[in-house]
Amino acid sequence: MTTKLSAATLALALGSALSLSALTTTAHAADDMQKCFGVAEAGKNDCAAGAGTSCAGTSKTKDQANAWRLVPAGTCTQTHSSTSPTGFGQEAAFTAKS
Repeated sequence: MTTKLSAATLALALGSALSLSALTTTAHAADDMQKCFGVAEAGKNDCAAGAGTSCAGTSKTKDQANAWRLVPAGTCTQTHSSTSPTGFGQEAAFTAKS
C-alpha cells in the first residue's frame, strides 16, 4: 500500500521540526546569558527597571541601578557601571553611589 503525503502535511511536519530546533537554540542561548544590573544605557534595559518603569526599554538613566541587561555569563562584574559602588555591573539591583 502506498501512502501519499499532502503538501500541507509535509509543510506542517517541517515547520514543527524547525520550531523545536529554534526552541532548543533559544533555551541554550539563555543559559549562556545572565542579568546584569547597572550597565544598561537609558532606555536600553532588557526588563524590570523597578518603580516607575514597566519592562524593556523603560530605564530612565544610564546605568540605572535597578535596571538590568542580559550579558554573556561571567562578564557582569567585569562590565563598567558609573552608578555601582564597585564601578562594575552587579548581579542584583543595588543602591546607586552618589
